[in-house]
Amino acid sequence: MQRVVVIGSSCSGKSTFAMRLAKLINSPYIELDSLHWLPDWQERPDSEFRQLVQREVDKNCWVIDGNYAVARDLLWPKATTIIWLNHSFARVFYRAIRRSIIRAATKQVLFAGNIETFKQSFCSKDSIIWWVLTTYHAKRRNYRALLNQQASTGTKVIEFTSQRQINTFLTSLAKADV
Repeated sequence: MQRVVVIGSSCSGKSTFAMRLAKLINSPYIELDSLHWLPDWQERPDSEFRQLVQREVDKNCWVIDGNYAVARDLLWPKATTIIWLNHSFARVFYRAIRRSIIRAATKQVLFAGNIETFKQSFCSKDSIIWWVLTTYHAKRRNYRALLNQQASTGTKVIEFTSQRQINTFLTSLAKADV
């Protein structure tokens, strides 16, 4: 696992997993959201975002998390492993609500100094909860075909459908490192 892309629905735990994995394999961790978002929830122009992604994937090793289709052609061909966190809708939706409440209540500072508010989280079409509701099923359908195609090129594809599988995987890596 020299160059790893971690994908999955929003709120599937990509960032948490990718950070833990990067630490275990002693690899740099890159969060695509931090490259994409500018202050005040402004999106970085695609051309600039792609340049930033290209700079990262040109390195020898990394763990990157995110689902940005606009950069998939840069990421996936360079990846040695793609890990799909394919949790159930119920788990992801629960996490979206929980995460939104926690982030809004604590005013947690996110990428580029952005903060999620209760209004944004629960009363906006820009809500992560709304995003999960409107994208979860389509992403899940599309990823199966995309990942089968990528696996045919020699990229190792790993799919986790439960937190137990993820924990077992990370524990086995930690033990192997000892």
